Order: sequence, then C-alpha cells, then structure tokens
Amino acid sequence: MKELAGDSALILGYGREGKSVHRYLRGNYPDKKIGVADREIVEPAIEGEVELHLGQKYLERLLDYDIIIRSPGIPLSTPAIQKAVESGRQVTTGTNIFFSECPGMVVGITGTKGKSTTSSLIYEILKTTYPDVRLVGNIGEPALDHLPGANDKTVFVAELSSHQLEDAHYSPHIAVVLAVVPEHLSYHGSFAAYAKAKGNITKFQSAEDAVVFNPANPITDNIAENSPGQKFKFSIDNSDTNCYTRDKQVFVDDELVMSINEIPLLGPGNLENVLAAVSVGRILGVGIERIREAIMEFKPLPHRLEYAGEKNGIIFYNDSLATIPEATINALEALGANVETLIAGGYDRGLDFSELGKYLAQRGSLKNLILFPTTGEKIWTAVQAIQSDIQIQKFDVDSMEKAVEIALANTSFGKICLLSPAAASFGIFRDYADRGNSFKKLITG
Repeated sequence: MKELAGDSALILGYGREGKSVHRYLRGNYPDKKIGVADREIVEPAIEGEVELHLGQKYLERLLDYDIIIRSPGIPLSTPAIQKAVESGRQVTTGTNIFFSECPGMVVGITGTKGKSTTSSLIYEILKTTYPDVRLVGNIGEPALDHLPGANDKTVFVAELSSHQLEDAHYSPHIAVVLAVVPEHLSYHGSFAAYAKAKGNITKFQSAEDAVVFNPANPITDNIAENSPGQKFKFSIDNSDTNCYTRDKQVFVDDELVMSINEIPLLGPGNLENVLAAVSVGRILGVGIERIREAIMEFKPLPHRLEYAGEKNGIIFYNDSLATIPEATINALEALGANVETLIAGGYDRGLDFSELGKYLAQRGSLKNLILFPTTGEKIWTAVQAIQSDIQIQKFDVDSMEKAVEIALANTSFGKICLLSPAAASFGIFRDYADRGNSFKKLITG
C-alpha cells in the first residue's frame, strides 16, 4: 500500500502501462486525484475526472502531485523526475504497485535475450500443476490488469525488463536471471547502469526466496550471489549445477528429464531457456513427466528463430528479435552450415560488433551478407578487420523488399536465408515485429 500513499497521483507516460495504471487507480482508489502527463496528445482511456498535461511541457507539473507513476519508457534519470525526487515526491511504477499489492507468488524473469521464451515455458510448465497461473509483464498484458480475482494461491509469471527494474522496490519470490550482455545503452547510459538495473531482481529477496541462474555469465553470477535466497544453478556443460545437459539429455538434480532432440526449440540459447524453465518447475514441485510434456508441446514464439517458409527452393527463417550480436551468433549456431545468406544491420545503439565480425569472417559456409543501415557498415568493417579479402558478397539495402529480392537471387537451392539483424529496428521499421512481419509477408505473400 505504501506505493500509493498520498491524495494525488500523476501517471507519467500514457502508453499501454500508463493506461493500465489508470484503470487500476480508478477501480481501487476512486477518491485519488489523478493526472496524466504525456508528450503526445492523448485521450483518457476510461471515464472519470482527470487532469491532462500534454505536449512539449508535459513534465512541468510533476511537483503538483504526491505520487509520480513513471512508465517504463521514461528513464528515471530524466532531470524533471530527479528534481521531483529531490523535492520529496514519491516516484514509483506500475511494476512496483503490482508487487506491493500482489497477494500471490511471483516468478520473475529477466536477462538480455530469452525472457519471453523462458517466461512462456515456465507458464506452460506451471499450468500443468497449478490451477491459477497468470503470464504478465512485457510478454503479456500489464501485470496490474491481472490482479483482480487473484489470491494467495495465484502464481504470476512476470517478464521484467531493465526499464521496469530500474527503480524496483521489490523482488520476485523466484528470480530467473538469464545471461546479461550489453543492450539498451542509450536508455541507461552505460552497461554498468544496465546491469545494475537487472540486479534489482534479486536485491530485495529474502532467505525464503530463490534465484535461478547460469553461473557462467559473470554479471548473472554476481546478481545471483547478491541474493540471500536459495541458489539454483543451470548450465549446458557443467554437471555440477542443479540442471544441466549430458550426452544430449537434460537432467535436473541428476534425474533425467528429456532428450535434447525432443525440445522443439533451436540453438544453445533456447536450450538455456529450457534449463531455466525446468529449474523453476523443479523448485515448485512440478513432476518430471509434466515438465517434459509441457516442453515437448511448446510452440516457438514469433520472430524468435521462426520458420518463415520456403520460396523458390530457399528456406527462410525470421529471427527479427535478435537485436544484439550475441543473439545473431546463437541463431547461426542453431541453424548450422546451411545458412548461406544473412540479413543483418539496423539502428545503431552503440553496441560492439567485433565478435560478430570475427564469427562471420570465420564461417566458411556464409556466402551473402545483406546489410541495413546504419550498423550494417559496422558489421562489414568488423568482418574485414579479420579478413580484408573475404569472399562473402556484401549487399547494402534500405528496404526489406530489396533484401528479400537479393536473397532470392543469390541463395542456393535448399540453403537458408536468415533474418537475424544484431541491431534494433528503429528508423526503417516501427519495431522488431514490424520488421519480422515485413520479412514473412514477402516470403509467403
């Protein structure tokens, strides 16, 4: 309740989460004075008196309210927000409100990539045993929308971004921390700040809580070690952990779960996601057979190593959500030597492409690189830094139509063209989904 102390609240940012906060306040705190501040001109999503602060001066009235509820897209470091904090105003988020008023158990998942797949896997596993499991956060609907009707038996599976964790006041009962590598640097200002935000997922845990993690990633290992809770480790290649693989099989606490060949997801990154999900199932007492069946029946999520179809004898895969170099390397590893054409590049967020360049330069089966601005040029420079006379054909494009046209003309029959950009989509595309859907439409249309 302390998150909503005070007579007035300003909803700062009126996107999906801001609207959710508005609905929650109206339904549960009808007497509270509510304001909405947003750079855009918006209409309130629900009926009721509300003060609007819109346009270029939307940050000017923060001090008129007791509570400021920040949407994830607006950084905590925004000067006007910092001034409000210094003036004694309470700054919180919809995520903090959810945790403070949630009556049930929360399994929270964070990391740089794999959050949505892991969250969905955990949700499907827990549904086999628990009658009331709700998938919320980045992957689903805002968490506050799912509080009505919940009780102490409800299990929430919450995907948590660094934006949501930046000023978290609470941690989930079970924290799943996937690998943390550089991303969102323009938002957080530095990798250290990004990693610190991720670390809040365990910062407020107790000895009764648990953290699931791969100790091979140094940032993840540090986040987990800061938790006073039970440590549950997973690893692809370390059988000294709780959940691991050996001889192409998955084990948890030395008990066989399934063969890797039975997992309907490709690549080492997805295998780690499965190990994390199996770990949560084990902690919460789900039977091995139910865990196995839930994983075998799992359908891969869109834009994540998604089979996009076949055209002119060429096989196309859509991995548009691969917005960092590590994810693209993982996709290439998953699909193997049949990948002859890679479509990559996009919005520049200051990431380092040297490891991707090295990997591509040493990958003899890759014949074509189709590159979007502006990071396409950085990727090519990184490749040439390893091998200046490389035989890979380079094509520069500024539309998906041109990219697919070139792929069709230059990829051999029976080989794979992979869209795995290693960069964000902004500029040419609205978001990663728009980029991936544009790609798929050209293949199937």
